[in-house]
Amino acid sequence: MAKRKHAFSLLLASIFLSFSLLLVACSDDGSSDETASSDDTEDTASSAEEGDSTLDTVKERGNLVLGGNNQLPGFGYVNEDGDYEGFDIDFGRAIAAAIFDDPSAIEVRPLSADERFTALQTGEVDVLIRNTTWTTTRDTDLGTHFAPTTFYDGQGLMVRKDSGITSVEDLEGATIGVETGTTTELNLADQFRKLGIEYEQQVFDDSDALVAAYEQGSVDAWTTDKSGLVSRQATLSDPEAHVILDETLSKEPLGPTVRQGDDQWFNIVKWITFATMEAEELGITSENVDDFLDSDNPVVRRLLGDEGELGAMLGLPNDFAYRVIKHVGNYGEIYNRHLGPDTVFGLERGVNSLWTEGGLLYSPPFR
Repeated sequence: MAKRKHAFSLLLASIFLSFSLLLVACSDDGSSDETASSDDTEDTASSAEEGDSTLDTVKERGNLVLGGNNQLPGFGYVNEDGDYEGFDIDFGRAIAAAIFDDPSAIEVRPLSADERFTALQTGEVDVLIRNTTWTTTRDTDLGTHFAPTTFYDGQGLMVRKDSGITSVEDLEGATIGVETGTTTELNLADQFRKLGIEYEQQVFDDSDALVAAYEQGSVDAWTTDKSGLVSRQATLSDPEAHVILDETLSKEPLGPTVRQGDDQWFNIVKWITFATMEAEELGITSENVDDFLDSDNPVVRRLLGDEGELGAMLGLPNDFAYRVIKHVGNYGEIYNRHLGPDTVFGLERGVNSLWTEGGLLYSPPFR
């Protein structure tokens, strides 16, 4: 009996071994190697993609690609020499200065309001700084992160002085022009519905087309952020023939925007922006920044990189803020250069003043 059991066990073992060898032989037809190779390639590509931070990409490319505006004097436009300049553009130059010690290491990609978020989401641009309003939807559905607000604004309306329109209520039955892909469409609808005002809306692809239609009389009024109204009024054939209504239709916090998924890059853009505000609060400018080197003030020393490793924590040189201030200036310098009293716009700082002067600008500690 024992012998028969032993023989039966040997037979089972033999059958199992033969079946296992057959399975191996059947699977060894070359396809498994190709599949494994393909999987390995996909895993490598996935790992490479995950490992390529925005900072790495920017450094390897050798410049920053900024999604900007080319139709808004004071904020983002092309000057007579064919160069981009403006308040928003300078915050892009600040990022380039921090990374490359060169504010000109930047390519501005002009984007319409309708295409700006797609360009950011797909990686066509590294950062979007184009008079863009921070909203809940843009933080969630669009998958973006907003760096600190650089300009607190509000939506307004422009009309002709001789129209007899002096308030929003006077726009009953009027045709109002708006730019597509902006919060202005929704804000206009919300406010006029609340007030019970009937109006016709005419939508345009970009601000140039909108302003041209307004000047030609195709629309009775047009709406955008008040800073934009001030900016474009200066370019009209007869600026004095137009007026911006007193009413403010909305809150419009504008600032740099990055896509979600790269916390390091978000922190970089955020703290570079804060550095311009902190510098103004400390009285450090592009003209006197060298005098602050080796300061006895520990707050100044940390900001300029004389002490601590704040830059290294961000993946930047420790003197990144010094580079920003030296090449581009503090927040006040940037504002005055493009929008201040010595410009055609002459915009008062108002809520865009430092918190120490009654405004909303406030930098967390550089510590």
